[in-house]
Amino acid sequence: MDKPLALKPVRTSAPVRSDAASLSMDPGQPPVRELSTQAQLAAFESAMRLFHERHLEEARKLFQQVVEGPERDVAQRAGLHIVMCDRRLTQEAPALRSADDYYNYAVALINTRKLAEARQHLERALEIAPGADHIHYALALAQALGGDLPGAHENLRRAIEIEPRNRILARQDADFAPLANQPPFDALLYPEKKVW
Repeated sequence: MDKPLALKPVRTSAPVRSDAASLSMDPGQPPVRELSTQAQLAAFESAMRLFHERHLEEARKLFQQVVEGPERDVAQRAGLHIVMCDRRLTQEAPALRSADDYYNYAVALINTRKLAEARQHLERALEIAPGADHIHYALALAQALGGDLPGAHENLRRAIEIEPRNRILARQDADFAPLANQPPFDALLYPEKKVW
Protein backbone atom coordinates (compact mmCIF):
# COMPACT_ATOMS: atom_id res chain seq x y z
CA MET A 1 0.00 0.00 0.00
CA ASP A 2 1.15 3.51 -0.77
CA LYS A 3 2.15 5.81 2.03
CA PRO A 4 0.23 9.06 2.30
CA LEU A 5 2.33 12.05 1.19
CA ALA A 6 3.44 14.33 3.95
CA LEU A 7 2.73 17.94 3.07
CA LYS A 8 5.59 20.32 3.61
CA PRO A 9 4.85 23.87 4.61
CA VAL A 10 5.29 26.29 1.72
CA ARG A 11 7.35 29.36 2.51
CA THR A 12 6.04 32.59 1.01
CA SER A 13 8.17 35.60 0.12
CA ALA A 14 7.05 37.38 3.28
CA PRO A 15 6.66 35.47 6.55
CA VAL A 16 3.16 35.24 7.92
CA ARG A 17 2.89 37.22 11.11
CA SER A 18 0.38 37.41 13.87
CA ASP A 19 -1.33 40.74 14.52
CA ALA A 20 1.06 41.51 17.36
CA ALA A 21 4.09 40.78 15.19
CA SER A 22 2.87 42.89 12.27
CA LEU A 23 2.87 46.06 14.34
CA SER A 24 5.80 48.44 14.29
CA MET A 25 7.86 47.99 17.45
CA ASP A 26 9.57 51.42 17.30
CA PRO A 27 8.46 53.16 20.52
CA GLY A 28 8.84 56.59 18.90
CA GLN A 29 6.41 55.78 16.09
CA PRO A 30 2.72 54.90 16.28
CA PRO A 31 2.00 51.25 15.50
CA VAL A 32 1.86 50.66 11.75
CA ARG A 33 0.39 47.55 10.20
CA GLU A 34 2.49 46.03 7.46
CA LEU A 35 1.02 46.71 4.04
CA SER A 36 -0.05 43.97 1.70
CA THR A 37 1.80 43.80 -1.60
CA GLN A 38 -1.15 45.35 -3.46
CA ALA A 39 -1.53 48.14 -0.90
CA GLN A 40 2.21 48.78 -1.01
CA LEU A 41 2.22 49.08 -4.81
CA ALA A 42 -0.87 51.33 -4.78
CA ALA A 43 0.72 53.58 -2.15
CA PHE A 44 3.94 53.72 -4.16
CA GLU A 45 2.05 54.77 -7.31
CA SER A 46 0.17 57.46 -5.38
CA ALA A 47 3.41 58.69 -3.81
CA MET A 48 5.09 58.87 -7.22
CA ARG A 49 2.18 60.88 -8.60
CA LEU A 50 2.48 63.33 -5.70
CA PHE A 51 6.25 63.45 -6.13
CA HIS A 52 5.96 64.40 -9.80
CA GLU A 53 3.34 67.02 -8.96
CA ARG A 54 5.84 68.45 -6.45
CA HIS A 55 3.67 67.74 -3.40
CA LEU A 56 6.78 66.54 -1.62
CA GLU A 57 5.58 66.44 1.99
CA GLU A 58 2.54 64.31 1.12
CA ALA A 59 4.66 62.08 -1.13
CA ARG A 60 7.23 61.61 1.62
CA LYS A 61 4.55 60.40 4.06
CA LEU A 62 3.33 57.81 1.57
CA PHE A 63 6.87 56.68 0.74
CA GLN A 64 7.43 56.11 4.47
CA GLN A 65 4.43 53.76 4.50
CA VAL A 66 5.72 51.95 1.41
CA VAL A 67 9.05 51.24 3.12
CA GLU A 68 7.17 49.04 5.60
CA GLY A 69 5.67 46.81 2.86
CA PRO A 70 6.68 43.26 1.96
CA GLU A 71 8.20 43.96 -1.48
CA ARG A 72 11.81 44.86 -0.71
CA ASP A 73 12.65 46.36 -4.13
CA VAL A 74 9.63 48.69 -3.94
CA ALA A 75 10.58 49.56 -0.36
CA GLN A 76 14.13 50.35 -1.46
CA ARG A 77 12.90 52.66 -4.26
CA ALA A 78 10.61 54.37 -1.76
CA GLY A 79 13.59 54.91 0.54
CA LEU A 80 15.52 56.58 -2.29
CA HIS A 81 12.56 58.85 -3.00
CA ILE A 82 12.37 59.81 0.68
CA VAL A 83 15.97 61.03 0.39
CA MET A 84 15.08 63.01 -2.77
CA CYS A 85 12.06 64.56 -1.04
CA ASP A 86 14.22 65.54 1.93
CA ARG A 87 16.80 67.19 -0.34
CA ARG A 88 14.19 69.13 -2.27
CA LEU A 89 12.33 70.21 0.86
CA THR A 90 15.49 71.57 2.48
CA GLN A 91 16.87 73.19 -0.67
CA GLU A 92 17.63 76.83 -0.15
CA ALA A 93 16.84 79.49 -2.73
CA PRO A 94 19.89 80.37 -4.80
CA ALA A 95 21.81 83.53 -4.00
CA LEU A 96 20.99 85.87 -6.87
CA ARG A 97 23.20 88.92 -7.25
CA SER A 98 23.48 90.00 -10.89
CA ALA A 99 20.90 90.62 -13.59
CA ASP A 100 22.09 87.46 -15.34
CA ASP A 101 21.60 85.44 -12.13
CA TYR A 102 17.99 86.63 -11.94
CA TYR A 103 17.52 86.04 -15.67
CA ASN A 104 18.90 82.48 -15.64
CA TYR A 105 16.85 81.53 -12.59
CA ALA A 106 13.73 83.04 -14.18
CA VAL A 107 14.25 81.05 -17.40
CA ALA A 108 14.37 77.86 -15.33
CA LEU A 109 11.11 78.93 -13.65
CA ILE A 110 9.50 79.63 -17.03
CA ASN A 111 10.45 76.13 -18.16
CA THR A 112 8.64 74.68 -15.15
CA ARG A 113 5.75 77.11 -15.78
CA LYS A 114 6.17 78.99 -12.50
CA LEU A 115 5.32 82.17 -14.38
CA ALA A 116 4.47 84.56 -11.54
CA GLU A 117 7.75 83.83 -9.76
CA ALA A 118 9.66 84.09 -13.06
CA ARG A 119 8.15 87.49 -13.74
CA GLN A 120 9.26 88.76 -10.33
CA HIS A 121 12.85 87.68 -10.98
CA LEU A 122 12.84 89.17 -14.48
CA GLU A 123 11.47 92.47 -13.19
CA ARG A 124 14.28 92.51 -10.61
CA ALA A 125 16.79 91.78 -13.40
CA LEU A 126 15.43 94.75 -15.38
CA GLU A 127 15.90 97.00 -12.35
CA ILE A 128 19.59 96.06 -12.44
CA ALA A 129 19.98 96.08 -16.25
CA PRO A 130 17.11 98.05 -17.85
CA GLY A 131 18.64 97.93 -21.34
CA ALA A 132 19.09 94.15 -21.56
CA ASP A 133 17.11 92.99 -24.59
CA HIS A 134 17.21 89.30 -23.60
CA ILE A 135 15.58 90.11 -20.25
CA HIS A 136 12.79 92.11 -21.93
CA TYR A 137 12.30 89.18 -24.33
CA ALA A 138 12.07 86.62 -21.49
CA LEU A 139 9.69 88.86 -19.54
CA ALA A 140 7.50 89.22 -22.64
CA LEU A 141 7.44 85.44 -22.94
CA ALA A 142 6.51 84.95 -19.26
CA GLN A 143 3.78 87.58 -19.57
CA ALA A 144 2.40 86.05 -22.78
CA LEU A 145 2.27 82.57 -21.24
CA GLY A 146 0.60 84.05 -18.16
CA GLY A 147 -2.06 85.87 -20.19
CA ASP A 148 -0.77 89.44 -19.74
CA LEU A 149 -0.88 90.37 -23.44
CA PRO A 150 -0.43 94.16 -23.06
CA GLY A 151 2.66 93.62 -20.88
CA ALA A 152 3.99 90.98 -23.26
CA HIS A 153 3.53 93.32 -26.24
CA GLU A 154 5.31 96.18 -24.49
CA ASN A 155 8.31 94.09 -23.42
CA LEU A 156 8.60 92.35 -26.77
CA ARG A 157 8.43 95.76 -28.50
CA ARG A 158 11.22 96.99 -26.22
CA ALA A 159 13.34 93.85 -26.85
CA ILE A 160 13.00 94.35 -30.62
CA GLU A 161 13.74 98.06 -30.30
CA ILE A 162 17.00 97.31 -28.43
CA GLU A 163 17.98 94.35 -30.65
CA PRO A 164 16.08 93.97 -33.98
CA ARG A 165 17.11 90.28 -34.29
CA ASN A 166 14.61 89.56 -31.49
CA ARG A 167 11.84 90.00 -34.09
CA ILE A 168 13.15 86.96 -35.99
CA LEU A 169 13.57 84.98 -32.76
CA ALA A 170 9.99 85.75 -31.73
CA ARG A 171 8.68 84.69 -35.16
CA GLN A 172 10.37 81.31 -34.68
CA ASP A 173 9.54 80.90 -31.00
CA ALA A 174 6.77 78.32 -30.52
CA ASP A 175 5.64 80.05 -27.32
CA PHE A 176 4.84 83.23 -29.28
CA ALA A 177 3.17 81.35 -32.16
CA PRO A 178 -0.40 81.67 -30.77
CA LEU A 179 0.05 85.45 -30.63
CA ALA A 180 1.70 85.95 -34.03
CA ASN A 181 -1.56 86.55 -35.93
CA GLN A 182 -3.26 88.64 -33.26
CA PRO A 183 -3.16 92.41 -33.32
CA PRO A 184 -1.00 94.17 -32.19
CA PHE A 185 1.54 91.31 -32.21
CA ASP A 186 1.17 90.70 -35.94
CA ALA A 187 2.20 94.31 -36.67
CA LEU A 188 5.11 93.99 -34.25
CA LEU A 189 6.38 90.69 -35.65
CA TYR A 190 5.54 91.32 -39.32
CA PRO A 191 5.80 95.09 -39.94
CA GLU A 192 6.32 94.45 -43.65
CA LYS A 193 2.69 93.31 -44.01
CA LYS A 194 0.44 96.09 -45.19
CA VAL A 195 -2.97 96.41 -43.56
CA TRP A 196 -5.52 97.64 -46.13
